[in-house]
Amino acid sequence: MPVLGVGGIFFRANDPDALTAWYREHLGIGAGLAAEGAGPADEWSWAAHGGPLVLAPFPADTGYWPADRPLMLNLRVSDLDDLLAGLAAAGVEVTVKPEWDSPETGRFARIHDPEGNPVELWEPPAA
Repeated sequence: MPVLGVGGIFFRANDPDALTAWYREHLGIGAGLAAEGAGPADEWSWAAHGGPLVLAPFPADTGYWPADRPLMLNLRVSDLDDLLAGLAAAGVEVTVKPEWDSPETGRFARIHDPEGNPVELWEPPAA
């Protein structure tokens, strides 16, 4: 197959500039940024680490994220506890549920961006 990976994630926003700034400030992602050790970013993209990516259509009536949102962004993270502490300190509401976590899949938390889009934070299990 000629597909090598995801080239971008595009979604509508009521205030794209404000939402871009929020993702940059709270999650360190966006054009011109790079994850630690991922190499240089360019003005249009965020340099990320390679790794697993799940593409999974869910049933239309899933209760895993709000029904009024067609998608949920899932971000692979390291040191989930530190990230959650920083988000909470910045006033971002964080949801964790023990039933989301397992030794086989890792740990999960959920936040919502200022426009209500669900963002799942995933710390894969240690290798």
